[in-house]
Amino acid sequence: MLHQLPREILTTQITNGLIIMLLGMGVVFFFLVLLVYTTKLLSFLVRKYLPEKQEVNNNASRTPRTGASAEAEGAQIAAAITAAVSQSSKH
Repeated sequence: MLHQLPREILTTQITNGLIIMLLGMGVVFFFLVLLVYTTKLLSFLVRKYLPEKQEVNNNASRTPRTGASAEAEGAQIAAAITAAVSQSSKH
C-alpha cells in the first residue's frame, strides 16, 4: 500500500511524523526538567522552614548497660525473632 503512494506524500508524512515525535520528546523533557527543579525547590523550602527537631541527649536519664543486661536484652530479641519466624512458617 505504501509503495502505491507518490514519493512526495511519503516524504511529507515521514517528515511530519518526525516533527511530532521530536515535539513530544521535547514536551516530556521540559516536564521532567520542571519536575526536577520543582522537587529541588520544595526540598529547599521544607529544609528551610520546617527543620528537623534536634534530639536532646539526656545522659542523666540513661544508664550505661552492663554486659549482663545487654546479653539479656539480646536473648529477648533472639527469642522474639524465633517466635516470629516459627509463627510465620505455620501460616
